[in-house]
Amino acid sequence: MVPARYLVPAEAGLIALDWGTSALRAFRMGAHGEVLETRHRPWGIMNLPPATANVADGEPGAAFERALQDTCGDWLAATPGLPLLACGMVGSAQGWREAKYLPTPTSLDALARGLTLVERRDGPPLHIVPGLLQQGALPNVMRGEETQVLGVLAGLALPADAPVLIGLPGTHSKWVLARRGRIEQFHTFMTGEVFAALRGHTILGKTMQAAAAPDDDAFARGLEVARGSDAALGLLSHIFSTRTLGLTGALAPTAQADYLSGLLIGYEIASLARVQDQTQATPQTLVLCGEPDLCRRYAIALQTCGFAARTIATQATATGLWQIALAAGLVVAPAPAPSHPFTAGSLAA
Repeated sequence: MVPARYLVPAEAGLIALDWGTSALRAFRMGAHGEVLETRHRPWGIMNLPPATANVADGEPGAAFERALQDTCGDWLAATPGLPLLACGMVGSAQGWREAKYLPTPTSLDALARGLTLVERRDGPPLHIVPGLLQQGALPNVMRGEETQVLGVLAGLALPADAPVLIGLPGTHSKWVLARRGRIEQFHTFMTGEVFAALRGHTILGKTMQAAAAPDDDAFARGLEVARGSDAALGLLSHIFSTRTLGLTGALAPTAQADYLSGLLIGYEIASLARVQDQTQATPQTLVLCGEPDLCRRYAIALQTCGFAARTIATQATATGLWQIALAAGLVVAPAPAPSHPFTAGSLAA
């Protein structure tokens, strides 16, 4: 239960924070969950603002408080008592306060009940959304993506038992199966991080050159290799073709990064397709949520592998944070505005 002294009128809204490893995004939200203003700062949990010269931090969370004040201190000052809700790596063991993982399957209400409270010297506390832990021989975790998924689900009008497959492409791509408003299971692929490592720290990157625009033909070629007749050789064999195709002149230096991207994403989607075939029928509703160009690439790969038509969600994290805030009682859903007695069509001719 949220302490009564921190509850504010519904019209005050919410400050919602997407606080990751490398960046902090803040949303000032209105009474109906609409995003009024967005700010982006480089204050991820591994890059917090330093203290003033010759001044030592007196409290463990001082650097996090500086980041918060730099990002949205004026919002806090303008509306004292405005509730604060954050998701992401700020709740990790390296964050402001560790928010323990909840086991899957997990519902919106379970996440709302599991918020971790961080008391602050001045103003309301920060509430942190817990991450998710999927137990098994090979455990899996997510932190931040659960909020995106809830935001996506809030925008869908589907039967309660309809399965939804939600793709969250990025550094560590997540594929989440949700049903009945619950997150049931998920898979993680380190596609984005592996791409960056191969490009920046292996011989493959030595012959690559930056392209003025995405090379969709090279990307499609990588997709085809990933699902071709000799795909059994595996990814570790095929990624070397990024170099050999370049050495033989079959792949221009400016096309090699897109070809490598196609290979990696192609193997990810092919693996996902095999898992879907082994467990259950592929859900008819498929949603992508992430950076626009990356979602575009994944949409091409999904179509190539025969997945159902997909949609792309936006503002999912802010929407998910609002849904959690409502469920936790941090904000109060405003009552619908009363209809005026003299509405169009109500007057007699």
